[in-house]
Amino acid sequence: MSATARKKAPNAEDIRARKGGTPLVSLTAYTTPMAQLMDAHCDFVLVGDSVGMVLHGLSSTLGVTMEMMILHGQAVARGLNKAMMVIDMPFASYEESTEQAFRNAARLMAETGAGAVKLEGGVEMAETIRFLVNRGIPVLAHIGLTPQSINTLGGYKVQGRAENADAVVADARAVAKAGAFSVVFEKVPQVLADRITEEVDIPTIGIGASAGCDGQILVVEDMVGFFTAFKPKFVKRYAELGPLAEAAIAEYASDVRARAFPTDAHVFSEQPTTAETTA
Repeated sequence: MSATARKKAPNAEDIRARKGGTPLVSLTAYTTPMAQLMDAHCDFVLVGDSVGMVLHGLSSTLGVTMEMMILHGQAVARGLNKAMMVIDMPFASYEESTEQAFRNAARLMAETGAGAVKLEGGVEMAETIRFLVNRGIPVLAHIGLTPQSINTLGGYKVQGRAENADAVVADARAVAKAGAFSVVFEKVPQVLADRITEEVDIPTIGIGASAGCDGQILVVEDMVGFFTAFKPKFVKRYAELGPLAEAAIAEYASDVRARAFPTDAHVFSEQPTTAETTA
């Protein structure tokens, strides 16, 4: 998509300036049609590495590759005109060194047109965030439950309870100081999310956190009922499209087997019809 077509989209500084204002709205997207549906409603759209689980049937996000992120990022970019696009850096694309992180972040942005990258980690990633920001790459940080670290976290567990609260606070302070324009909190206690939102000077984006955050994000397939392998507590189903789609597929299969589809309305005659020529 051309730069001209996307010039209305907000940038990282626009998002940062929304601290304490009207809550920011974000959803994940992996395809052009879904991006088109949310473009008018979201401040930024995340091409998340959750694509590995939602669309590719992986058991976690760890198997997602740079090539997968670029492919889906390009698809989402074609569907956006107003919303900013942020793209996830996949597992093992940034942890090794700041140089590795820059190389892969620059590739993601150059090949997809994303306005920023997202990476997971707090204190341990502060140097990397600073390195990227100082070289022109805006960073959305992600702390609390970081899905790429599930093997060391012991699964998809709430982070920041009891004695672990101070570690999450330290992570938030570190990414803000390093220059992240915003930070996602995933699966952290509400009181802790509210505390950090008050303490840091960048917008906080909640997913399983608090309505007091500066914004919210959900995986859209969770929210509309397309992805039903599991339902986290923090997901509100705004629609149940999965059962509707399954019912439509079942009806189609029944019609095909009964030779009830296609009908005359769906096939072509030897001569063009008015409907064909005006379609």
